[in-house]
Order: sequence, then C-alpha cells, then structure tokens
Amino acid sequence: MNNTAKTQMKDGHTVKPDDISSPEFICTVNENLTLIQRRDGLTFGTDAYLLAAYVRPSKYAIAAELGGGTGIVSLLCAVRSKIQRVFSVEVQKEYALLIEKNARYNRLSDKVISRHADIRDITPADFERELDIVITNPPYMRTDSGKPNESTEKNIARHEVFGSIYDFCASSARLLKYGGLFYCVYRPDRLVDLIDACRKSRLEPKRATFVYPDTTSPPSLVLLEAKKEGAPSLIITPPLIIYKEGTREYTEQMQRVYDTGIL
Repeated sequence: MNNTAKTQMKDGHTVKPDDISSPEFICTVNENLTLIQRRDGLTFGTDAYLLAAYVRPSKYAIAAELGGGTGIVSLLCAVRSKIQRVFSVEVQKEYALLIEKNARYNRLSDKVISRHADIRDITPADFERELDIVITNPPYMRTDSGKPNESTEKNIARHEVFGSIYDFCASSARLLKYGGLFYCVYRPDRLVDLIDACRKSRLEPKRATFVYPDTTSPPSLVLLEAKKEGAPSLIITPPLIIYKEGTREYTEQMQRVYDTGIL
C-alpha cells in the first residue's frame, strides 16, 4: 500500500462517488474488498483491521463474530481465507442487514452469514455446533462513562448497552468448543476487566499485543487471544507501533499488517 492509499485508509478509505443524500456510502478497503457503510453510523477503523489480522489462519474453522457492525472483521477474515465460514452476529437490525448486503456485494455470502441476535441469548444450537473461533470488537465504554453519542447506532456500538465485556466473554465461552480460540480488541485502560471477564468464563489469556500510535505515546489498543479451558501461560508479544516518529507514515511492521493481513 503506497502513502496515498494509507492516507485514504486513515481518513475512511477510498470513497467511491455516490449520492450524498443516501444513508449509505461505499469505500474500498483493499484490492479484494469493498465495504458499504452507513453515513450516520459507526464506520470501521484501525482496531477492526488489526483484530482481523490477529486471528491465526485456520482455513477449516467455523467462527462467529460477536457485534458484527458492518461485518468488516468477518469479511476481512473471509477474503483472506483465514476461516471456512463465519457467522456475524449483530443486535441492530439495520446492521445485520448491512452485513448481509456487504457479504453479497463482495461475493462472500457462502463464507459470511449474518445473524440478527442479542449476543447474550445465542447458543451453539443457533449454529448447529460448537465453534472453533469467536472474534469480537466489543463496546469499549460502560453505559455510565463518556458522553452519550447523538447517534443511537454509534451509542450502541460504543457503549455496553447490549452487554458488558463479561457478557461478551460469557457468550464466547458458551459458543466455543473445548480448546477453541477467542480473539478480542479492547482499550488498555479496561484490560483488567477483559482478563477478569475471560477467566470468569474459562477463557485463559494466551497472547497479548499492545498497540501504540508512536514511540512516545501510551498504548491505544490491546489485542488478546485466549483459549477455552487453556492452561495458564500468557505471552506478551513485542509492541506494534503504528506510525514512524513525527510522521503519519506507517512503520514497516504496520505496513506488513496491511499488506498481508497477518499480525
């Protein structure tokens, strides 16, 4: 990806000409994926891209994404052939329909299946089996923290309106088979809650990576991989630095993530 493409990625990706009166717009994510997003809704960012990159390839795996949004994480995993099939679960009906539309638009309907449901209610029976992988980019903010967003769609996506991190971990553990893998991106200031929620749901943290905007800033994200009923043993990987010092140019490591979809 060249510097121009990186600027487009940072600012919302390459937007195709469309009717500004439409509630939706189209952007190019990479050479293999185009995404329809809601103009007044939550658009995807670096956290979603990094989460998809953090998922280890397992081409025969059946997975679920909890809190699918536009479906971007599921779509990225599918287009990179990291999984065989992924069910993208979304509580907001408009977004569940958007996930279905995005899968169809990218000819991935056989790999990405939308499910309109509350993550607190789903069970393995909804997928006719226990799952190999669960992926989630859950709301980062408690309902009593931060200023509520004027957009209901964004407020639900960013605040724990339909489930706390404890609910997301409990649902993930309920869906996973023994030894199944859980992947999550979260805020570092809530890392204690994430690890506590994982352990209370029998998801043992196995790998964690802190993401820094640059070498002088505190971490902005943490990526976590956990295993259902795994033995205690956590690897903290070297950090991921997004930008070169004093620039908006990606580091070589970040560039590789965008080029390969693997972190």
